[in-house]
Amino acid sequence: MRPDTPAAHTTEAERLLRTAEQYPGDREPLYLQAAAHRELAGDRPGATALYDTLLSGDPANPHLIRALKAANLWEYGHEAEARAIIEGVRRARPSDAAPWQITAETLEAHDELEAAESTLTEATGLLAGGGDLPHATQSLLTTRHRIRRMLALPHDDWDDVADRLHTGTVGLDELHDPKRLWSLGSSDPAELQAEITRLRSELGTYRTALSRPFPVAVLHWPEPELDELLAAYPELEAEYPTYRAHLTDIEASLRELAAAGTPNLGIVRATVPSYEAFAASESTPPSNADLLPQYATTLAARARATAWPPTRGTDCWCGSGRTYGECHGAE
Repeated sequence: MRPDTPAAHTTEAERLLRTAEQYPGDREPLYLQAAAHRELAGDRPGATALYDTLLSGDPANPHLIRALKAANLWEYGHEAEARAIIEGVRRARPSDAAPWQITAETLEAHDELEAAESTLTEATGLLAGGGDLPHATQSLLTTRHRIRRMLALPHDDWDDVADRLHTGTVGLDELHDPKRLWSLGSSDPAELQAEITRLRSELGTYRTALSRPFPVAVLHWPEPELDELLAAYPELEAEYPTYRAHLTDIEASLRELAAAGTPNLGIVRATVPSYEAFAASESTPPSNADLLPQYATTLAARARATAWPPTRGTDCWCGSGRTYGECHGAE
């Protein structure tokens, strides 16, 4: 369960920082998680301090960190510095979607719609090449489509691509119609119900979770690891009756979450030594099944999650050696 009070967010940030001390190889993603919790707790200077600490070293994702820092700075009155950082990120032309997405959303949040649109157009031209587009790049196209609707700009080729990629029951043009906002003030129950349906459809595609990464991850125990786990802790057989059932449950759970509109889904590979070390750090016996989702969340926070679903032409997440489309991705 995620924290929902400032004090709880502060506590979670401190827990993540302690975890970073235990796992220095995962320091960067853990610090980013902690910074996000500090922002949610209202401690924006504290979040900036964490971003600065990461940038003072040799971070793996400097453009992402700078974009997050700019978004945070602007929220507590440092507009000029935030703008300078945003311009620096744009000039750097990062090759991944997350810094572009965060930069555009920051500009949009402060009514800089034209600048947000030009940022997304630049990113789209850079990242949206041929072949299957990653989810993060698709999200850029969707966000760009929405902002262009707000600016009353006509459809262009990239808007057509966004329309084709959209899988919701309500089309993007309707989802992104600025006039929809007025219907929320209607007293007609039918109109309100229709708007609720539209909003539910939009939740699954509106924002990429990369902008504030809180991945929803499911544990995958490779067969040898699962055998070792159940031999040591037979109490967990109720969770994992067979390896085949375990694989089936993973795919079914992720598909159910995706159908409900949950973004940024992933799979984390579990090992018995890692799980036992985590249980020891939590002062809980490994046989406690309630520990499993916490273990999955911690691995995801340490950037150990693999995005789901894989594209159909890539190897399946289960390790069978077949492509995802031929294995668990088959309809």
